[in-house]
Amino acid sequence: MILESPLVKLRSLEVDDVNEFHQWSCDREVTQFSLSSYAYPQSKADISQWLSNINSSSKTVSFGICCSETGELIGYAGIASISSLNRCGEYFILIGNKDYWGIGIATEVTMMITHYGFNALGLHRIELTAFDVNPAAIRAYEKAGYVHEGIKRESGYRNGKFLDKVQMSVLVHEWSGI
Repeated sequence: MILESPLVKLRSLEVDDVNEFHQWSCDREVTQFSLSSYAYPQSKADISQWLSNINSSSKTVSFGICCSETGELIGYAGIASISSLNRCGEYFILIGNKDYWGIGIATEVTMMITHYGFNALGLHRIELTAFDVNPAAIRAYEKAGYVHEGIKRESGYRNGKFLDKVQMSVLVHEWSGI
């Protein structure tokens, strides 16, 4: 499946994406706000195994983010913890190539995947958390229509200290999206 915008194309992840993921996993600046699975660099074999299984879960949809102009894989995003009963899921994104930071790609991808979650998956609610010390991410999510719900106090541990996370969500009937 391919979703497209003028900035990016979203496609399925492949085992051949291992080199990019390995490079990103070794860059602490890239992974500092990511899931705990990126707490330590991983081997290419571990990443290959993860990529070979990534599309097999009914609880997660993941997309590779590619530059529309060059086709280069620059990150990945999706929705995890999908509950068909509650019709909700948790959005995630990682832009691994720092050359693409700060130019609106996170907002664009967030809108594309939110649209996919509501229209293709039939979700009612999509939520996320962002570290409060990551204002660029929070702004991207706000621009994509997500609203603040509260603060999860000291819910993440990074660089030797506990940090707060901002809880945000969007509901299908309040989202104006793409």
